[in-house]
Amino acid sequence: MKMWSGRFRQQLDPEFERWQRSFPFDRRLLGYELDASRAHARALENAGILSEEELASILFGLDKIADRAKASAGFVEDSEAEDVHHFVEKRLVEFIGETGYKLHSGRSRNEQIATDLRLYVRAAIDQLREGLAELLETLLSRAESAGTAAMPSYTHLQRAEPVLIAHWLLAYTAMFERDAARLADCRKRANLCPLGSGAIAGATLAIDREAVAAELGFEAPTPNSIDATSDRDFAIEFVNVLALLAAHLSRWAEEMILFSTQEFGFVQLPEAFSTGSSAMPQKKNPDLLELIRGKSGRIAGAATSLLVATKGLPLAYNKDLQETQEPLFDAAETALALVPIASSWMRAVEFDYGRMQSAAQSGFMNAWAAATYLVRRGVPARLAHEIIGKAVRRCLEKSCELHQLDLAELRELSAAFGTDFYSQVTLESVIAIHDVPGGTAPERVKDSLAEARQAVAAIRGVAHAHA
Repeated sequence: MKMWSGRFRQQLDPEFERWQRSFPFDRRLLGYELDASRAHARALENAGILSEEELASILFGLDKIADRAKASAGFVEDSEAEDVHHFVEKRLVEFIGETGYKLHSGRSRNEQIATDLRLYVRAAIDQLREGLAELLETLLSRAESAGTAAMPSYTHLQRAEPVLIAHWLLAYTAMFERDAARLADCRKRANLCPLGSGAIAGATLAIDREAVAAELGFEAPTPNSIDATSDRDFAIEFVNVLALLAAHLSRWAEEMILFSTQEFGFVQLPEAFSTGSSAMPQKKNPDLLELIRGKSGRIAGAATSLLVATKGLPLAYNKDLQETQEPLFDAAETALALVPIASSWMRAVEFDYGRMQSAAQSGFMNAWAAATYLVRRGVPARLAHEIIGKAVRRCLEKSCELHQLDLAELRELSAAFGTDFYSQVTLESVIAIHDVPGGTAPERVKDSLAEARQAVAAIRGVAHAHA
């Protein structure tokens, strides 16, 4: 029996009925639907709608649905159920009889799906933050193990300045820390309970909304019933946060792909996460990284789908909102798969420290440090830049590096050069000169590692508090 069939004389067109069903994808909400239904049943008993015995029967039936679903995936197969709400009602009546129909007293599927989706998003956020904490731990461990080994940094994909490898990896931890913070912020706005909002105007029974919200771990009830039943801001915001997380993972993957090429040779691809070519026997391909880069597009597409699906909807609930579910599920499940696989890859990868260190000592990456040397000897910054530019040009003509120019040649460009110049353009000195908070000087990187460790501990602490 349909949940709405009383007013209708004709049966639904079979093709339309199959086409409009959401149960094939919203059945993943079953656990949340059962949790919300338990809370609603207790609220009905408190309001005098259910007897103590009826409440016990309904709770028994809901638990039985949960047990059967856990025991067999085939149980959650139903060619007739319109959606997860219909499925639960059907099974409940099957298990406990007509008392099961009482569970829907005073509520609407509009508020049910809004609640289930908020529970889903909240759980996904908690899981993602835990996954990000693990990824951050992995990046920090690799950064610490790199010690004071150096590498080139790049702007415009051209060599810029030498940095510690640890400093490079900390750039990614900064990105992922922001992602974790955005997820936490999103969780605050998602953590309000729509139950008791009814179809649009609020429940018609004396439902204790505060008690229901508290039982489900929500901060409070939603403040407006019209908004609550039609709001998908929490889903849009969540998926947009995921799109940015995916963009960060894609940037990370792209750089690892570049650095794994023979042209760079900084990264040795782990065989456990690579594949070969069916034609070229020598190949080792970065498939995991390429898939991460590619799947980021799915999440960005989901964010666009959600905005387009909701941009022109009048208040309150419209069937269009059903179309927000699949992009939400796909984005969440894609992100939940990407984060741990990135952690696994990061644990397995090998860096060629020797090659990275060697690359950090050529290509005039000490040029800004050389200009700084002149600035500290009183030369105006713009003139110092010009002088070192001329020195670089002379080096290019002679196929040498700055430290290989003799002092007489340097003094032809500026009398400010002294014998101490050479000690100021070594790799160690160039790295050490960036001695500011957030810089690549070893002590600053050590401080950044400690701060990042504290950030990870905070993420884990909050995630465990929500568990």
